Amino acid sequence: MPESNSGVAVPFAPPTWDSATPVVICEHLSVRYGKSWALNDVTASFLPGAVGLLGPNGAGKSTLLKSLLGFVIPDKGSMTVLGMEVATSPLEIRARIGYMPESDSHIPGMNAVSFVGYCGQLSGLPATDAMQRAHEVLYYVGLGEARYRNIETYSTGMKQRIKLAQAIVHDPDLLFLDEPTNGMDPKGRDEMLELIHDLAHNKNVNLILSSHLLPDVEYTCDHVVVMDKGAIATAGPIKALKGTTGRVYELRVKGDETRFLETLRSAGFDVKNTDEDIMRVFVPGVDDEGAKVLFDLAARERVQVRHLRPSVPTLEDVFARAVGEV
Repeated sequence: MPESNSGVAVPFAPPTWDSATPVVICEHLSVRYGKSWALNDVTASFLPGAVGLLGPNGAGKSTLLKSLLGFVIPDKGSMTVLGMEVATSPLEIRARIGYMPESDSHIPGMNAVSFVGYCGQLSGLPATDAMQRAHEVLYYVGLGEARYRNIETYSTGMKQRIKLAQAIVHDPDLLFLDEPTNGMDPKGRDEMLELIHDLAHNKNVNLILSSHLLPDVEYTCDHVVVMDKGAIATAGPIKALKGTTGRVYELRVKGDETRFLETLRSAGFDVKNTDEDIMRVFVPGVDDEGAKVLFDLAARERVQVRHLRPSVPTLEDVFARAVGEV
């Protein structure tokens, strides 16, 4: 039986799921709110393991999760979760999913262990088993000493932890985590990410992490689905997306920077400015000659290169290219 960071045994049972079979499949999924399309012809699959659902606020991430749970009825398209059709088996799907919503969802007047135990019963556990699991998962998420306190006395970070506890109390086959680090201070955020990383990589729990924070996804997930304006911008293994043929360079120049930027983009290079007056330039397809190409273009445009060095591609570079922010 695996142990938590606090040394308390947590009986997670790794899901028996073929690693090549997607746990979630969406086909031509569209959801409209009034005149606006929250999801517009979304086709995507989520493999077992840890998958990041990445995108800016308003990209459609929460709507996608709520659709997969059967809370939102799509205007068109189909969805399967754990091999079951959402349209015909929403209750069966919810029984096998743990959901950590973005907004607070506790019941006023309850202490933590009673609330988590009640959630376990709602998920189908017998009362005794649900209470035992509640104690175990509260220790796992770091709330063991505070489990008899009223939830309304909890800090924002503690409320985030109890949302995670109720999501895993019934040992689900798949977790949906919607902005799990919202409102947390840096220390609490790091601890939450450690828990998510442990669930995915040590407890072998399948999860979909929805976030607008690139470092959260990069630390916890192996695959990513990037959304923008209700559509899929790109998807795939993070390592593969970051390892696209080419190289990222940090570059600072002196001279007509605007004209030089136009030249770089005309040459097919992705360029993103940073807060430190350094541009990040992705030069595709010329891993060993990228620096020479940049120097040649700078000389042609009569600008002086003051700083140039190769940089490790980040998920931010992938995201910027995917949503056209470069």
